[in-house]
Amino acid sequence: MVELKTERSIAEMRAPGRVVARALASVRQAARVGVSLRDLDGVAREVLDAAGATSPFLGYRPEFAPVPFPAVICASVNDAIVHGIPNDYRLRDGDLVSIDCGAKLGGWAGDAAVSFTVGRARPADLRLIETAEEALAAGIAAALPGNRIGDIAHAVGTVCRAAGYGIPDGFGGHGVGRNMHEDPGVPNEGRPGRGMKLRPGMVLAIEPMLVAGGTDDYRCDGDGWTLRTVDGSRAAHVEHTVAITADGPQILTAP
Repeated sequence: MVELKTERSIAEMRAPGRVVARALASVRQAARVGVSLRDLDGVAREVLDAAGATSPFLGYRPEFAPVPFPAVICASVNDAIVHGIPNDYRLRDGDLVSIDCGAKLGGWAGDAAVSFTVGRARPADLRLIETAEEALAAGIAAALPGNRIGDIAHAVGTVCRAAGYGIPDGFGGHGVGRNMHEDPGVPNEGRPGRGMKLRPGMVLAIEPMLVAGGTDDYRCDGDGWTLRTVDGSRAAHVEHTVAITADGPQILTAP
């Protein structure tokens, strides 16, 4: 079931969205060569704690997961696409890092992700991240009342495919509300004019995931969480929580 939020509810959802934005900005600022992924998780925890927010990631255990997620961010490096568990790995010069973070505050959730490089960036990584951001912007622009889920999916997928990148099969965005993951699903590729009609009050997480090698396949690490490219190529992941309103899409996780 899809819950349509009131204008007041959407305004209230800006609070956890701002917390997520602050956490991502703080993690990105702290991400330097030699800093561990566990340290970055600590930075995000401090932001959430200071805001009185909780993490929808910590302890989350969907059906596919062998264990509950043990952190407040997903930290995916280089060939890791999504769901990387923060560990003692220390960032190296040239790493491509994707950070996903959520927050719950006032009964509402927010969810967003960013990708960036550490130290000296590879030009190919910068192009990959730039394309992911362009795909996200295209998806957000399509989040208009009267459009359909397929219009968002088509907008995202068109940008990704035109650049020659892969799209991990079966993964994409989702509804956001009282919980981090709600209906409907928002694929990263699809046919325009298909799927659920978008209505004011819907709140969606739009999250392109791109694979540089061009394949849609992936593999899962032994931890049961981390998804990696099968060819070892790099990946990028970006995301915003977006409200559909009569005045157009509103990004609730903007800085």
